Amino acid sequence: MRLLEYNNDGELSLTKDFGADTEEVIYRDVIDGTGKNKVGYEKIRFCGEQARRDGLHYFWVDTCCINKYNAVELQEAINSMFRWYQNAVKCYVYLLDVSTRNRKASDSFTEYTWEPAFRSSKWFTRGWTLQELIAPTLVEFFSKDQEFLGDKKKLERQIHEITGIAVSALRGAPLSQFDIRDRLS
Repeated sequence: MRLLEYNNDGELSLTKDFGADTEEVIYRDVIDGTGKNKVGYEKIRFCGEQARRDGLHYFWVDTCCINKYNAVELQEAINSMFRWYQNAVKCYVYLLDVSTRNRKASDSFTEYTWEPAFRSSKWFTRGWTLQELIAPTLVEFFSKDQEFLGDKKKLERQIHEITGIAVSALRGAPLSQFDIRDRLS
């Protein structure tokens, strides 16, 4: 597993090992320094800045910390990813398709204009979303405007309604408490 380090000069670098989309920054882009013009670079830059604000020195982004062209490394990552998320201090979810620019004047959470976009975000349709929601203890959601939307606990009702994941699973109940049918649904 590699981590990204956000240096004091604002540059990203890959650490040594610790254990495809053209807009996503991939491993080779970070090595070659060629990913800064890709849409996905903003997510990585934001995560680095947020990790620094949270007092974290290292962070990990699956799109660019795994060399997907190395079959052995890719297989190890696939087999280890749940554990990596489980051991993470926190998980940031940067929602590129959710904006907070147009909020209603009310302070009521349910009246934020970003909630419909949150509910239809492409992030919830990704293959890795399930483990990113249930493995880490703390998951924080951010808009493309880099605004904090809430954490897994605050947004659990919406997350449950969007994904169908049991609230008890979102709260960290052991997976052994769920029967096979629930695990596969």
